[in-house]
Amino acid sequence: MFLFHSILFLILTYECNSARIFSIFYVQSYSHNHLALTLLTELAERGHEVTLLTPFVPKDVVKNLKVIHMKFPPKSVDTQVNPFDVKKMTLFERIMFIEQYGLNEMEVVFNVTEVQTFLLENHHFDAVIFPQFVSEALRGFCYHFRAVCIGLSPVILNSMSGRPMGNPFHPSYIPNLFSPFSDRMNFFERFHNTIIVTAEMLFHHFYVLPRHNQLLQKHFPGAPHINDLYYNTSLMLVNTHVATNFPVPLVPNIIPIGGYHIRPLSKLSKALQDYLDDARDGAIYFSMGSYLNSADIPNDKLNAILNVFRKLKQKVLWKFNGNKLTNLPPNVKLGTWFPQQDILDHPNVKLFITHGGLLSTMEAIYHGVPVVAIPFFGDQEMNAANAENCGYAVVVSYEELTENTLQTAVDEVLINPKYGNIARRRSRIFHDEPMRPLDKAVFWIEYVIRHNGAPHLRTTALGLTWYQYLLLDMVLFIITVLFLFLFILKKLLAKLFRKNTTSKKTKLKTR
Repeated sequence: MFLFHSILFLILTYECNSARIFSIFYVQSYSHNHLALTLLTELAERGHEVTLLTPFVPKDVVKNLKVIHMKFPPKSVDTQVNPFDVKKMTLFERIMFIEQYGLNEMEVVFNVTEVQTFLLENHHFDAVIFPQFVSEALRGFCYHFRAVCIGLSPVILNSMSGRPMGNPFHPSYIPNLFSPFSDRMNFFERFHNTIIVTAEMLFHHFYVLPRHNQLLQKHFPGAPHINDLYYNTSLMLVNTHVATNFPVPLVPNIIPIGGYHIRPLSKLSKALQDYLDDARDGAIYFSMGSYLNSADIPNDKLNAILNVFRKLKQKVLWKFNGNKLTNLPPNVKLGTWFPQQDILDHPNVKLFITHGGLLSTMEAIYHGVPVVAIPFFGDQEMNAANAENCGYAVVVSYEELTENTLQTAVDEVLINPKYGNIARRRSRIFHDEPMRPLDKAVFWIEYVIRHNGAPHLRTTALGLTWYQYLLLDMVLFIITVLFLFLFILKKLLAKLFRKNTTSKKTKLKTR
């Protein structure tokens, strides 16, 4: 009987602690959806009822996770993004492009049949988890379901994820997400960064948010102004870690969970295991991520890369889609897909050539592998600059990618032991944590649900107007007082001067 009551108590407690969670991840990018699915799967396995709208259909779906496939039009805006075109833009043009891309994508998302149908149905949710990346109008789902609002940033902390939480963002040491700077900037880089950060803030406040508000009012009739939802986000989970990213100040409801996507290792296939085991001089892994395709690189640069590989004694695994390559060197093995994390853990892998994507950079350092980064767009340039500044990477600009520049970078990392030593030291930092990042993410999601959005974590900065937050009213007051003081002082001095002048004239006349 005692056993029966104990089991009943556990069941009831389990049910009471479960929550209904809704999530929508719309970006047609494998890495973004991989991040979402990792977190949502963990929540479902812990007994929460999770519903996910996504353009990706996972192979395996666990119990309690309901996946609704969003079917985008054949020519949705996401498929039109060309990374090589973005690479040619100036920094501010990239910011405007990304923000406008987000606005266009939001319009597409809200008009997808599955989203419209879902909004018409009767649902109840305790929390909404959405991607914090040019997607402000998605907070309408929080209003629609009267649910706790939780953002998940697929990139490191930046103005987009920190601004709605009232987090300080100082341009003297925190670079803009799309800049090629690390946190250690010289005078001219700090000047450039300050201009860009200020311009981006003004552009977002006066152009982007009003456009998102139009989308919000259109698709969620009766919703409050976007500002009321934007600054009412209960929790921001940020994909950042001090082992790979520079430290920044964080308000209590911003939680770093970098590396939470890293899974337990799996056994390599026999072919890959034998290939890497036989690499007595070491092996190099080369991948441009899930969004970029090496086959799209122009022929002159592809030939430069092949010429470098041809001279190496190391074996090379190259993630490459297509049959564009000819005269492949005998030490190079191509594949349309490789188990990246399992390969990076192999002791014979001495170098990872990457585009500088955040997940790839984290996986490299988690397994202690130094990097040669060839960044393209988005946050890749900043990730690469930070990696080089930390000492575990060498950056080769795509514009300057030649046989000579790549050969120099590869030789530097392979020959100089400092890169491997720093990567392994950073790896120890990555592993030295009191709890898994995924456990931390789940805890804080459950925490804000338990505490009805946890308003006690909100900083008072969110209650200030923008001019109060920037102390512009104080500056204006000080300038006004100083002006009045100088004005009065001038009047007094002028009066004293006239009095003295009159007195002197009187004395002269008397004489």
